[in-house]
Amino acid sequence: MEWHLLGLSFITVFLAEIGDKSQLAAIALGGSSKSPLAVFLGAVTALLLASFLGVIAGGEMAAFLPARVLKAIAAIGFALIAVRLLWPQEDLPEDSE
Repeated sequence: MEWHLLGLSFITVFLAEIGDKSQLAAIALGGSSKSPLAVFLGAVTALLLASFLGVIAGGEMAAFLPARVLKAIAAIGFALIAVRLLWPQEDLPEDSE
C-alpha cells in the first residue's frame, strides 16, 4: 500500500467534506450545547472515521473487482436511486379518529 497516496486522498476528501451538511448539524448542536468543543471533536472524529472507512473499502473493492465492473455497479445503483426518486409515491391513508 502506498501510504503517501492514502494520506493525500484522505486529506483531500477530509477538506472537501468539511463544508457539507454535517457542518450545519455541528453548528446547530454546538450553539445549543454546553460543550461546543465536544460537539466539534465528535463531528471531526466521525468525519475522519467515515472518510477512512470509505478509502479502505474503496481500495479493497478496487483490488478485487475490475474498474469496468465497479463502474457498472455504480451506474446501476444511481439509476435505481433515480427511478425510486421519480416514481410516484402512494399517499398514505390518514388515521381517522
